[in-house]
Amino acid sequence: MPPETVTKPRVKVKPKTERPKLHKVILVNDDFTPREFVVMVLRAEFRLTDDQAYRVMITAHQKGVCVVSVYPKDVAETKATRATDAGKAAGFPLMFTTEPET
Repeated sequence: MPPETVTKPRVKVKPKTERPKLHKVILVNDDFTPREFVVMVLRAEFRLTDDQAYRVMITAHQKGVCVVSVYPKDVAETKATRATDAGKAAGFPLMFTTEPET
């Protein structure tokens, strides 16, 4: 009697690609940067509407901080840096930070 041939099905292994970890861009309130300037930066850098930008600015003013938007880490850091630099260039202590989204 000949030996039995056992065939195993081939299993394709797909590498798991994880989505990049997202980071929040946070506007930190200060008492020196004019509201209009903050709204202008939010509109320019984060593409917010007038209404959205105003609400983010007021929330940061009332609560101390406000999440502006969420992006992959490198995009969040770039946008936060550019927005903070816009404040510095105009002589204001405007500050944006980033932190991992939980």
